[in-house]
Amino acid sequence: MTERVAVCRWCGRDMSLSSYASEHDGEFCCEGCYLGYMAHQRSLHERDTVQMALVEALAAALDAREQETGMHSKRVACHTQVLARHFSQDEDWLQQVYWGSLLHDIGKIAIPDAILLKQGPLSGTEWAIMRSHPQRGHDIIAGLSFMKRAAEIVLCHEERYDGHGYPQGLAGEDIPWGARLFAVIDTLDAITSDRPYRQGLSYDEAKSEIMHMSGSQFDPRAVEAFVAEEGTLREMVAMKCAEPPERYQVRKESVDDTNAAHSAVEVNRGRGYHA
Repeated sequence: MTERVAVCRWCGRDMSLSSYASEHDGEFCCEGCYLGYMAHQRSLHERDTVQMALVEALAAALDAREQETGMHSKRVACHTQVLARHFSQDEDWLQQVYWGSLLHDIGKIAIPDAILLKQGPLSGTEWAIMRSHPQRGHDIIAGLSFMKRAAEIVLCHEERYDGHGYPQGLAGEDIPWGARLFAVIDTLDAITSDRPYRQGLSYDEAKSEIMHMSGSQFDPRAVEAFVAEEGTLREMVAMKCAEPPERYQVRKESVDDTNAAHSAVEVNRGRGYHA
């Protein structure tokens, strides 16, 4: 059996004669290499911190622009991680899924207020502009080298498993896996969130709708993971619903208000509000 020769973790030098060891960081040929390694680790940490701050600032800007509660973007990003970790522990991929989910609607920053915040039905021309937001979002972040895969999730987050989504009409495995996972979570959050025109529905009602759309709107494997992670997701949704946002003071509806509420859901679907 060939004996393994220890090498310095920083410079790769043979350390068969002597070494400078660190209990947690590995072996180095000298103190200089150890300090060089530690400085590099600090630099990576600072880079990651700056990148995360930039991404979260963009998400906060979008939520403010849409007059959202300020938590929708972070919430769907965290919930999507539950599904993503069901399939992989690759931290690089998980980071891209988080960023793509967090910034899924960033392209709406480029949509005029008259369309984004319009109360009432959109015209055909207005819908065409609204449906441009995935491509606009992709264009905004694709130039950031550390967000290449996240940008693909942003581009494809309105696609459907059956090919009836937009902007490209992709279907099945042509849609990035992260975007397919996100689609399930976005619907879960939409159904269980309070809106100005209705109260959020229960987790069980959301689950029923998601399972009904398995194979059409959603990838069946993503739905299976959703069901498998129900305990965690149900708890996370319950935390969100514990204290409804003050700005969404939903009045009690009479029987006569029911049709109006359903109409409002359809009017606002896929716009500033997530139905």
